[in-house]
Amino acid sequence: MMVKIVIGSSINDITKLSNFVAASYVGLAIMLAVHAALLTLAGVNPVRFFKKILPVLTFAFTSRSSAAGIPLNVEIQISRLGISSSIASFSASFGAAIGQNGCAGLYPAMLAVMVAPTVGINPFDPLWIITLVGIVTISSAGVAGVGDGASFAALIVLPALGLPVALVALLISVEPLIDMGRSVLNVSGSMMAGTITSKFMKQTDRSVFDRDENTELTTLHNM
Repeated sequence: MMVKIVIGSSINDITKLSNFVAASYVGLAIMLAVHAALLTLAGVNPVRFFKKILPVLTFAFTSRSSAAGIPLNVEIQISRLGISSSIASFSASFGAAIGQNGCAGLYPAMLAVMVAPTVGINPFDPLWIITLVGIVTISSAGVAGVGDGASFAALIVLPALGLPVALVALLISVEPLIDMGRSVLNVSGSMMAGTITSKFMKQTDRSVFDRDENTELTTLHNM
């Protein structure tokens, strides 16, 4: 599909699609920075956190599925982050169904902000922004953690705001490129939620979280 679009499009059209992909990754990077800030406020080292969860993020990036990564998500939370099994299981499954920062949060919100001016709506209007946040939050409960789930989220959010949905079809050709990054953000959000929850409930095993990766690999090898 991407090859067909490239062959049949002008350089200007390809540039616009490339700019949207780049803008999407800038938004994803900002949200990952928000995750890091929340971890810091909770007293968790964000650098160590992201190093610990790198295998899950890599799997999410290549598979483009938050749901497929649930078993690995739970395992890493328990074995590398020192989170209790109950919190790990809840945060991983909840994050793949409702708490999708990338697919059900950032992406449909970006499309809504892009489309709004074309129908005479000011995307910086505070009331409209509050409405957008409310609709995105509610609609996220019905989005599955599978590849291209963000397209379905956008098809829910845009009509609810009275916006045209044609842009969703135009962006389908570059969806896989963006979806990889969105899946990473989804998984990062669920694991961040589990980490912070476990921290505040005093159920985190600090010895596991502070253990370096070399020790973990040796332990797993011996097992």
